[in-house]
Amino acid sequence: MHERPVQLTEKDIPNLDIQLKESFVQDHEHEVMALSLALARAMDHEKAVDLDAREALESLVRTYRTLQSGLIYETRPQNPYAAGIQERLAKAIEDLRKSIAEEAGMQMLRDTDVLATLVFLQRVEIQHNNGRRRGRAFFDFLRTYFPEPAPSVQL
Repeated sequence: MHERPVQLTEKDIPNLDIQLKESFVQDHEHEVMALSLALARAMDHEKAVDLDAREALESLVRTYRTLQSGLIYETRPQNPYAAGIQERLAKAIEDLRKSIAEEAGMQMLRDTDVLATLVFLQRVEIQHNNGRRRGRAFFDFLRTYFPEPAPSVQL
């Protein structure tokens, strides 16, 4: 059974000042895939619901916005589930930075790209949230479109 999506208005969409082009997912596929998978893993580990993920994403977006202004200030959610998700996502971002730097031989993941990816995920969460307090429709979406990679077989 599929539920009707909640109707959204422009005021329901946060961070509209951050423009995401039609080609955003294609241009940032590696970051979107890595952070979506990390978010799904974090939600699964924390046994979190969609609203916990929303709170964690809001907190990370605020943190990355302050980084753009030259300040280093980490916002931390009061909700322990959201805080756990935020912590795991922050680690995934650092791991992604290291991975990209090793592949490219220099730092290539900019804070603006991380911020845009977090805002993208924030908007996807809002779009797929069914409006229920304990809902996990967004989590189900992540698991469907960003499944765990199959373990590699050693021969």
